[in-house]
Amino acid sequence: MDVWDFEMGLPTVDHRYRVLLGVGRALAGVLQEGEIYAAIHRETARVLETDGFYIALYQQESDRAEVVYWSDQGRASWKPVVFRGSSSEVLASGEGVLVEDRLGDHSLLLLGDTESGATRSAISVPLRIGNRVIGVISVQSYRAGAYDAEELELLQGIADVASVAIQNSRHMSELDRRRREAERVLELARTFTSSLDDREVLRRIVDAARELLASEGAAVWLLEEEGIRIGASAGRTGPPEGAYFPLEGQLVRMVLEERETVIVDDLPATELLPLSFRRRLKGESALVVPLVSGERVIGGISVASEAPRSFQREEARLLQRLAGHAALALENAHLHARLRALSLTDPLTGLPNRRHLELHLSQEFAAARRGRPLSMVLFDLNDFKRYNDTMGHLAGDEALRAVGEVLSGETRAMNLVARYGGDEFVAVLSDTSAEGGRLFAERVKGRLRKHPVVRDADLSFSAGVAEFSDAMVEVRELVEAADRNLYQAKAARSAKREAAS
Repeated sequence: MDVWDFEMGLPTVDHRYRVLLGVGRALAGVLQEGEIYAAIHRETARVLETDGFYIALYQQESDRAEVVYWSDQGRASWKPVVFRGSSSEVLASGEGVLVEDRLGDHSLLLLGDTESGATRSAISVPLRIGNRVIGVISVQSYRAGAYDAEELELLQGIADVASVAIQNSRHMSELDRRRREAERVLELARTFTSSLDDREVLRRIVDAARELLASEGAAVWLLEEEGIRIGASAGRTGPPEGAYFPLEGQLVRMVLEERETVIVDDLPATELLPLSFRRRLKGESALVVPLVSGERVIGGISVASEAPRSFQREEARLLQRLAGHAALALENAHLHARLRALSLTDPLTGLPNRRHLELHLSQEFAAARRGRPLSMVLFDLNDFKRYNDTMGHLAGDEALRAVGEVLSGETRAMNLVARYGGDEFVAVLSDTSAEGGRLFAERVKGRLRKHPVVRDADLSFSAGVAEFSDAMVEVRELVEAADRNLYQAKAARSAKREAAS
């Protein structure tokens, strides 16, 4: 590039054209957004006096201007300085400004640390793409009258070339950012689908949402028949897990019925949710996107911030992409859970089946070996084969369902009752002694005698009770002990009936 001495004045028009052409070529080879500003400074300093220099970018929609690069006497800095764009004469008018002296009296950024050492004269011009002002470039001098109108025109030419270079670098940075975000979303999606446990999938979804949006809290809302339930929550602003909310408020309708993404800038004051709803939520601002599986909305994902925050549309699109993967992973996990439940459930009574019993009993047996009491009750319907043959299989099935209903109603959540096979049922009672098992058996038999189906069928029951002992090495030994006790009970019943006859 041609260079000239500042004391010799500006070059000819042809020379200026070659200067701008050289600037364009130099900037065309720089694609990184951070590096482009330093390159613009370097090329400008070759043709203009630049004791001070800065570039500010402008967002007209928010009237926000930010100094992205500045240099004072050769000391460069990327430390951001933010100001209102409308307070800048250049940004407000879209025209260049020449200040020959007393720079501090004008609406331009003043460089220099002290009054005596502050820059005095400047030329500042807009960065433009078409008719849109995207920022400003300013060069400054510590001496008065350092610039004239021709130098202002030259800087505007540089700014026009630089605007295209900045726009290209920002596009490249945006493409690179989106690529990295897409890769991260796919990476997180793989963690969702690597598990078929619905609780684990929910936990991974809220953690991923918090990470992607850098928020203080996140939650997954699951749509149920009468309302929405918090399936998982994380962070300081996450609502309590398991909390239940009615299907009320405009926000709920927008997300679940209209499938809209909703940004709430002021969560405590929003009219999109009823007051009773808002009082149970935390945070100042929120972003909510629907969870859609096929044609069905299954819930939503929300992120919230402790301080007021204006979530951007690009952030909303990012969370939407995550939600697409999350909905698929949740549906897979729910399908697996349903299939697993079917494989572990007796279809006639709805009780856990023998396979489920074996899995549960193995865990409880291990706990018993560590010192926790454990007992088992084995129930048998007396003369059920005769009743089934006489009354028919439909009547027999109805009687078995009645037994399952009673056993379910009498069993604590920490225990398990299962259909063992045919007309036999098993109750596994944790933290319960043999005496407790016998009391449980008598209570169940009493309830069964009062059940209308069992009472009308004139069915009776025998029960065998066994308690874990340290001598037992395998689970089958506990089952065999209960079976022996059941055999003794049935034998005693037979002997009593014979004596009575």
